[in-house]
Amino acid sequence: MAVLLALDQGTTSSRAVVTGADGSVLAFAQREFPQHLPRPGWVEHDPADLWQSQLETACEALRNANVTASDVAAIGVTNQRETALLWDRATGKPLCNAIVWQDRRTAETCDAMRDRFGALVTERTGLLLDPYFSATKIAWMLDNCEGARECAQRGQLAFGTVDTWLIWNLTEGKRHVTDITNASRTMLFDIRSMEWSGDLLDAFGVPRSVLPEVLPCTAEFGSTSLFGGSIPIAGVAGDQHAALIGQAGFDAGCAKNTYGTGSFLMLNTGDRFVRSNQHLLSTVAFAFERNRPTYALEGSVFVTGAAVQWLRDEMQFFSESHEIEALANQVPDNGGVFFVPAFTGLGAPYWDPYARGTITGITRGTTRAHIARAALEAMAFQSADVLAAMERDSGMTLNDLRVDGGASRN
Repeated sequence: MAVLLALDQGTTSSRAVVTGADGSVLAFAQREFPQHLPRPGWVEHDPADLWQSQLETACEALRNANVTASDVAAIGVTNQRETALLWDRATGKPLCNAIVWQDRRTAETCDAMRDRFGALVTERTGLLLDPYFSATKIAWMLDNCEGARECAQRGQLAFGTVDTWLIWNLTEGKRHVTDITNASRTMLFDIRSMEWSGDLLDAFGVPRSVLPEVLPCTAEFGSTSLFGGSIPIAGVAGDQHAALIGQAGFDAGCAKNTYGTGSFLMLNTGDRFVRSNQHLLSTVAFAFERNRPTYALEGSVFVTGAAVQWLRDEMQFFSESHEIEALANQVPDNGGVFFVPAFTGLGAPYWDPYARGTITGITRGTTRAHIARAALEAMAFQSADVLAAMERDSGMTLNDLRVDGGASRN
């Protein structure tokens, strides 16, 4: 029996799925891991948590599917994207915690660079100069981890987004690689030449020596023997790109929205690089051959499902995330309460890293149910803002929106 093992390393949990050749799900496993919030606006992950939780879910899924390594035709990897890690090539030991895509510590750096380099960033990468992306995170680690920049200049350090970190560990340090979709989110990759941009590396002070090799999504990324036999790693894509692929969004005009920690709306624009006038991102949707990318417009909403987690963990409105649906349905409307969950700033189409969360319209009659309903409605309102901007940029009216992510069960 030939099966596939899919690894999905997300922002709040790691998941693994074993599927049959016909796409049927044979087994699923999931592990949440801690979020580290050392200062306001800072979000970190322990790299060991990312790897161990992913390894454990993979082993559990294989065990539950009652298959061995010899049954697995290939491994596919998808991951939270802009999160940045830096580690020692010789020991594999990270220099510090991973800086998560939600982290805003480099907002002032981006402000200082925007007049000089903002247009260059958008021209080469399709992105906006923002702390959301990896480049200023890498520079921060090089400048704030003792001796890091000197070690990097000597070629002793490796940078990676989470896919690169997983593959490094799966291959026991033999492969330092990423795919085109993850590279396109670093703010260092020219998405038309399909190469690392020397101008951007110089602008952000990132040595070329730390960067991984960039491969198409369906390349040979190496193999792993950690599950008892050699299994090829044969597919890699950042989480939102993988969702578009999974929704069969291969044709221009197809769009999907993923409701997870944040929400991410992506529109396939085919071989057309669409320059946004609405503060959306132009990005690589996927690339199955190196020099034949498919492009997309993307709108990134930083906090949707994470607001539900906040109500669960910090406000203790309920004990399980799914309970918010019944709570919100206890009232017929939001009672005038609106929730702007800008915990880590606002993404598209506003791009305000200094915005912070707000709940307005509270009266003496406001209940937990009204606030829960407002949190769910915030997902819709934020997505509607992005959708309207996307229609203006693309000149299309979207009649078909494919949805996924944990919150889509609500």
